[in-house]
Amino acid sequence: MTKISTQLEAVRQRIQAACLAAGRQPQAVRLLAVSKTFGTEAVQAAFVAGQTAFGENYIQEAVQKITALRHLPIEWHCIGPIQSNKTRLVAEHFDWVHTVDRLKTAQRLSEQRPAQLAPLQVCIQVNVDGGATKSGLVPADALVLAQAVSQLPRLQLRGIMCIPEPAPNFAAACEVFKRASDLFATLKAQGLALDTLSMGMSADLEAAIASGSTLVRVGSAIFGTRQATPAGL
Repeated sequence: MTKISTQLEAVRQRIQAACLAAGRQPQAVRLLAVSKTFGTEAVQAAFVAGQTAFGENYIQEAVQKITALRHLPIEWHCIGPIQSNKTRLVAEHFDWVHTVDRLKTAQRLSEQRPAQLAPLQVCIQVNVDGGATKSGLVPADALVLAQAVSQLPRLQLRGIMCIPEPAPNFAAACEVFKRASDLFATLKAQGLALDTLSMGMSADLEAAIASGSTLVRVGSAIFGTRQATPAGL
């Protein structure tokens, strides 16, 4: 698993370089290691190398890992779609959710969050480029949902998340990411105490950081080529 530690350090160096190029402090951007389809051994290897925040797309697979690694102080982020019958699993096991795009989902998460746990940290998912295959709300609807989510008792609204379609070049990627950055600024101007702009992945983290991202979600650059999607998850 030394390859994971080497690749993790390479990603950290990319983040630092991107921050410096954008005139930002490296500590302004958090790294979320996306460990979907990789086993507990891979997560442990990254943890030993200093990574403590991990993102998972497939909820049942993630719950198995969270249970197996509960002895480690890991921060678990749900970054995949949430079906209505999976909200309880998310509410009971994760620390963060990046993919809230319906009030019903947010309400279920709030109602099902165990009282002994800290409030669930939440981002609203936004479709900033109109990608037909992407989940998320148009900015106007995100504004409405953000205000509603901020009032739910067991959730803490932290910001927004986006996954735009791949852009042909750096400038085009920055143009799309700026839409998310502008929406983030608008939400804060409305009085919402937000601190998280979750955008940027392995291929475009530099453009995301240049556009104001505070959290990048990186999987393949750390763990390598994705394994097959677990059946039934």
